[in-house]
Amino acid sequence: MSQENVEMIRRVYEALARDDWDALFSDAHPDFQMTTQRGPNAGTHRGRDAVQGFTEDYMAVFENSTVEPDRFVERGDQVVALVTRRAQAKGGGPEIVVHNGHLWTIRAGKVASMESYPDPNEALEAAGLSE
Repeated sequence: MSQENVEMIRRVYEALARDDWDALFSDAHPDFQMTTQRGPNAGTHRGRDAVQGFTEDYMAVFENSTVEPDRFVERGDQVVALVTRRAQAKGGGPEIVVHNGHLWTIRAGKVASMESYPDPNEALEAAGLSE
């Protein structure tokens, strides 16, 4: 099993943690698309401007927000990242902790898409895997 795709996706999360958008999109296809099922403006966003704008708007309501990959599972040209998101709403309140699954697709050495699933098992199933 090649680890190249996993390492590429690991770099995406590292860049996100640093708010380094140039590094985050360095391995992305120009038509990269992200599909989300939750949050304001949930749906499919295509291209760097749309994806970055959606992500920044989503994160703007939180402080101390992190997305940490707990595990990667590779299957062909897809990588499932099982992640833990931690955040606190601006102005206080309890810490929010959720577990999601992100299904990444790589084509011709570039990150082509990411689909976010509220349930990590749904991301595994979408990749033809199961726990």
